[in-house]
Amino acid sequence: MKKRYRIVLISILIILLAAIRFYETRLFYDPLINFFKSSDYLRDKIPSFKAGLLILNTFFRYILNSSISIAILGITFFDRNIVKFSALLYAFLLLLAGSVFIYLILTIENEHFLALFYVRRFLIHPIFILVLLPAFYYYRMINRRKNLN
Repeated sequence: MKKRYRIVLISILIILLAAIRFYETRLFYDPLINFFKSSDYLRDKIPSFKAGLLILNTFFRYILNSSISIAILGITFFDRNIVKFSALLYAFLLLLAGSVFIYLILTIENEHFLALFYVRRFLIHPIFILVLLPAFYYYRMINRRKNLN
């Protein structure tokens, strides 16, 4: 694939990630968005919410962001092994952070608000691509140097 087409596709995918973030209140059920936006959420009472619907919407958003992120990695590096490895990492992260998120949602208490905030943020924002993109780039540079020697 030509470099300019790859850049256009990656740009479109980044715009999709931004659109998910921009329209998050319209696309997903998440009453915690406004709760955590308030500066005094550690003292406030958590709003009422439907736990099952919140968990489903959070996981759906994670899967949507992860799919776009994996597509960005696939287009950037054009390597099936990187895509497979990334998908496994995203799945492992979903199992790990998802189970912690479910536990925190089902047993919510005032002292767990900060933990819930960070676990939820990790699930709803595509932070992992910011780690994987430079890591795979570095990996590819190291492999090229080994092949030249």
